[in-house]
Parts: sequence; structure tokens; C-alpha cells
Amino acid sequence: MIVVAGEALIDLVPREAGALAGLDPRRGGGPYNTAVALGRLGSPAAFCSRISEDAFGEALVGGLREAGVDVSSVQRGAEPTTLAVASIGAGGSARYSFYVEGTADRLFSAPSQLPDGTRAVSFGTCSLVLEPGATAYEELMRIASAQGVFTALDPNIRSVLIPDADAYRARFKSWLPSVSLLKLSEEDAEWLGGTPREWLASGPSAVVVTRGADGLTAFTRDGAEYAVPGEPVDVVDTIGAGDTVNAALLHGLAARDALSGPALAGLGADGWAELLRFAARAAAITCSRAGAEPPYAHEVGVF
Repeated sequence: MIVVAGEALIDLVPREAGALAGLDPRRGGGPYNTAVALGRLGSPAAFCSRISEDAFGEALVGGLREAGVDVSSVQRGAEPTTLAVASIGAGGSARYSFYVEGTADRLFSAPSQLPDGTRAVSFGTCSLVLEPGATAYEELMRIASAQGVFTALDPNIRSVLIPDADAYRARFKSWLPSVSLLKLSEEDAEWLGGTPREWLASGPSAVVVTRGADGLTAFTRDGAEYAVPGEPVDVVDTIGAGDTVNAALLHGLAARDALSGPALAGLGADGWAELLRFAARAAAITCSRAGAEPPYAHEVGVF
């Protein structure tokens, strides 16, 4: 079982260019997308979050169930669902404005225990920024790591939500001793102001950096570096692409029984190349359609 912990929200995605273009509501949130992608790829997955009881919340829970994701760790609340308004730029890149005050996911509390059979827990995005939930997710990360559970982190920076950049950067560094696998975009890496080698020295067994159409690069503690190009695709938008990479990496590692630091170290050049190509292929499919719509196993091929 791979548990994904973090926010679920509604992306309002424009149908066409223009500030007043019609907006389509789509299920989203980085952790939510990762959980759905894992379910669609065929990995046993569970979602650990707090979701509103409103109509949007019902749709979010329904999407998890449709993907085969266990929702027994989902807390529910009467507060509204977080909204993210997307604007699509050149090349399909997405920027967001958020409506987060008083929303249900901010009131997440850490569970007393993880679901039975948990092999890995994935964290990231807004859930590690917005208090008081951010502290609860951080607590869960540290507990899982202390119990020897494989932990994955995608900070997925949303700078508009971060009032004190330096404080967040310091907090990010404090998480690294509790992280097994760090995945982030090159834009996130630039914003954070560090390097993969610096981060590896603080705890993770591997760091994977996504470079958009240029592909993915993995850095490991033994000094190795593995890179694959991106998969050519006609891009509709990039919403959910990084989240799909998260899921594909975790799915592939689980398939290889490699959800541990020593197992990551033993993947070698061929293992990393296969894993990264699989992730690039899955992300390309997501980019080929509007909103966060990760692929199913039959679309991306068996890892």
C-alpha cells in the first residue's frame, strides 16, 4: 500500500484564452492527483487527507473511489473545498491563484496510525504550507520515517501561498532527514536555492529533477547521475504532469520491490533508465489532455 498525504482541491481550468474565459471545474491538488495516478496505474493506494462534505468534496471522494484508491483515511469536514484558478501560458504551463481561507483541507489532523501494509507515504504541495494542517502533515512525515517507512516528497512550490520564503526554505531543509526520495521540478530547485548534491547529503537516497520537455534526471548518493529525454507529445496543458511523475516513480519502485534506501542504491543505470522513461511516458500522456488526467496502466504499458 502506498499512502498519499496532502490536499485535494478543485482546479478551475479555462476553456480558452482570456481573463474571462469560461472555467471548467476539475478535480486536483498535487497529492490528490498522485493518488489517482497510482490507482489508475494499478498500485494499491490510499489517500490521507481532510475533504469537504460539499458537492466538490463529494466529487473528489468519488474520483478516488473510481480510481480504486482507499478512502478510509480521509477525514471529512463541513468547511468548503479549496479552489485553484489556473491560467494556461505558452507551451501549456499553468499558473494558479488560490482560494484557501477557511477550507476543509487546512484542518487535517495526523492519524494515530497508518493503514495496515503501508510501504510508502508521499507528501507535498500546499498541504505542507497552509497551517494548521502543514504541521500535522510534517508530524506524519517524521513519524513514518522514524518507523522505517519509505517517504517521498514533492515540494511543488506555490510561491503565492508562501508568505516567508526564507522560513519555508529552512523548513524544507528540516524535512530532508525524513525523506527517502525527493522529486522536484527544476523551477522548484531554483526557487529553493539548493542543489541535488546538497540535498542528498541531508538525507534522501535519491533526488529526481523534472525538466519539462527535456526529461528527467536522477541523482543518487553514490555520485551517479541518470537522465532520460522527455517523450514527444502535443501539449494541451501541464496540469498534473509532475504529480504523474511522482506516481509513476512510486509505482515503478514498488513493482521492483525497491521502496527502501538500499534498494534505490542498487537500481543501477539500467534500472534508473527504465524507471525514468516510464515516468516520462506517463507524464507525456497527462500533458496531452486538459486538466490533471493521469494515464491508466493500459495506456502507458506495464512497468
